Amino acid sequence: MSNPLPQDASNSSSGASADFPIAIIGSGFSGLGTAIQLKKAGIDSFTIFERASDVGGTWRDNTYPGAACDVPSHAYSLSFEQSPDWSRRFAESGEIYDYLKSITHKWDLRKQIRFNTEIVDARFDEAAGTWTLTTGDDETFTARVVVSCAGGLVDPANPDIKGLHTFTGKIFHTARWNHEYNLAGRRVAVIGTGASAVQVVPAIVDQVEQLDVYQRTPAWVVPKRDKVYSERFKRVLGRFPILLRASRFVTYWMSELFGPIVFLDNQRLASVGKRGSLMHLRAQVKDPDLRRKLRPNFQFGCKRILISDEYWSSFEKPNVELVTDPIEEIKSTGIQTRDGQFRPLDAIIIATGFELGMASAPFPITGLGDRSLDEAWKDGAVAYKGMTIAGFPNWFILMGPNTGPGHTSVLVYTEAQMDHTVSAIKKIRKEGIRYVDVRKEVQDHYNDGLQGRMKHMVWSTGCNSWYLSKDGSNRSLYPGYAAEYAVRTRRFQPRDYRLIR
Repeated sequence: MSNPLPQDASNSSSGASADFPIAIIGSGFSGLGTAIQLKKAGIDSFTIFERASDVGGTWRDNTYPGAACDVPSHAYSLSFEQSPDWSRRFAESGEIYDYLKSITHKWDLRKQIRFNTEIVDARFDEAAGTWTLTTGDDETFTARVVVSCAGGLVDPANPDIKGLHTFTGKIFHTARWNHEYNLAGRRVAVIGTGASAVQVVPAIVDQVEQLDVYQRTPAWVVPKRDKVYSERFKRVLGRFPILLRASRFVTYWMSELFGPIVFLDNQRLASVGKRGSLMHLRAQVKDPDLRRKLRPNFQFGCKRILISDEYWSSFEKPNVELVTDPIEEIKSTGIQTRDGQFRPLDAIIIATGFELGMASAPFPITGLGDRSLDEAWKDGAVAYKGMTIAGFPNWFILMGPNTGPGHTSVLVYTEAQMDHTVSAIKKIRKEGIRYVDVRKEVQDHYNDGLQGRMKHMVWSTGCNSWYLSKDGSNRSLYPGYAAEYAVRTRRFQPRDYRLIR
């Protein structure tokens, strides 16, 4: 028999709340933010399921040297939970983790979180209008609404390289950093040159004896211009919150202003970003041959833009080698490239990003008519406004298909999704609706419009990136401004749904 949620409904603000169990999957920014917004709406009947032993998601797991956000701190925090205490312009992972723990404590959320509890199956009961969730320990729970906040930057993606598991030295992914292993004086390889590598390479270069960085494709890098905030500055922000809001406002609108340079397929606009990046490359790297290897040959914005003041200059250090020949095989004591050269190693660091899971469900999810989400997504992951899927009632996704930003803070998108989801929940509760199910024709019209716009975006210019599915379609990013998405999304529109009472 299924256990009803929540585990502690005694804090519910109304009798109806105890009869309306809500499940939130994940306790990163999205999960915690949704819980806070529900509490602010007077709804306490939720339980957060977290497969790990603490909150934090991406920022709990990514603790590699140099790990930090590439969005300014004042924009990379919840607008309804601003903090004047960020130590620097671009917060490091540990500080973001502490921020998430602090808002968890402030809103007393831990008593409504089931840690070390992974959801492995979900099935909808049409007659009851409830979801049955099954955990890895074979417990079952029922919920009227499920809010999936599992996130995308969670499960490490490991490269398919011959001999990877035969290496006898230390090998680990940046997202599962081995803090017990001392890199000092070691011969180390970093495989990958993306967002993780651009941070970890400068952070470890002065510790190791030799650092080999294996590059398949170079990336466009722009200056970071990080800075430490003084104690006086933080005190002023704490005393005058309007200045903190102004800082967030300016940061956000500057990113929107420069957005078309990043996401539009327009050579003239892209050249602005390209020129800035090449100036940065010339300033950082004096060796012309090395500059040639580090210079991308695809349009600016086609892949993720990286920010760093130290990454490119690291390659001019005497103990660093940029390896551009493809890896032929990993052997027990090192790596052999296709040109026949063998480089002995003590450790290999895999910096190849994450499994985004945009092509399939995170676990078996069965909706109306016993139809699985994998079946619904057999031709690609689609959702209405990235949040709801026809045939899967009362199931809301935060950061679902086509809701990622190419140019600004992801939290602009997630906060709009929180507002949408909470407004839907309020309507369902207030009017005694059994379930809401987005109309298939509405979902199709919305996604046809998105994919029609993709041909005008830089991501469709032919470069291969993690943005793209195997069929070449972009199911990851939103083709436009964050402001547009927020305006289109914040309000739940009942006319777009079947309302079943």
